[in-house]
Amino acid sequence: MNISAAMVKELRDATGLGMMECKKALVETSGDKDAAIKLLRERGLAIAGKKAERVAKEGRVASDIYNGGKSGVMIEVDCETDFVARNPQFQEFVKELVEQAKTADDNTLAETAKDAVVAKIAQIGENIIIRRNVKYIVQGEGNVAGYIHLGEKVGVLCELGCDKADSTSTEAFKEAVKDVTLHIAASNPAYLDRSEVPADVLQAEKDIYAKQVEGKPANILEKIVAGKLEKFYQQNCLVEQAFVKDPDQTVSEMLAARAKGLGENFVIRRFTRYQVGV
Repeated sequence: MNISAAMVKELRDATGLGMMECKKALVETSGDKDAAIKLLRERGLAIAGKKAERVAKEGRVASDIYNGGKSGVMIEVDCETDFVARNPQFQEFVKELVEQAKTADDNTLAETAKDAVVAKIAQIGENIIIRRNVKYIVQGEGNVAGYIHLGEKVGVLCELGCDKADSTSTEAFKEAVKDVTLHIAASNPAYLDRSEVPADVLQAEKDIYAKQVEGKPANILEKIVAGKLEKFYQQNCLVEQAFVKDPDQTVSEMLAARAKGLGENFVIRRFTRYQVGV
């Protein structure tokens, strides 16, 4: 059967694969487009299987804030090389996955978009992994904000709460949430506040500090360990970190200052920070 250029183009538009692959599939299926699509999908699965063991430590972080700031999603999609991460096809695929993330639960996008990933692996020729995804929906007053750092290797999703609905439209609120996301990207806090630090992590820190001051009298040892723990909190808990734009105040102090003029209370409810490959 004669395989026309129009038939090849139609199959290419449907699958996104190369012209030679599409023509070969049409030849093998005697011009049956549906059969050719099925064949190409089967080959895509085989290709994806072979590439699945290859390390994917490059990629992009992407996010979207929607529903008037009341909802937000963020995803990390990894590939093997930075060359592919900058490929327009890969970037467009990431945008499509962001849209799919809006209807997915946390960390389930990899499963729901499995077929699309397999097809894209076959098209691009590198292993691709949806590493993680998260979705925020605001409960109460406040907004979700997102920040993607230059190069799209680091991304932040943050929910900032307030007392009054109209406060979210003020410049003070907008600047506060923007600065919080920038701070999180730069400072990489491990926890929101002290209550989030797991007991085993605290105990491990205490044990390390105790070893460092072994031989000291018990009362002095206790004070030293307590002081070192305070330093740990200040370095690792977001609200206690020195604000990156003004290290003379903490993040919580910065928020209190921004909210004061409105008679408000700005509270960071949660945050997520993604860094490609980390």
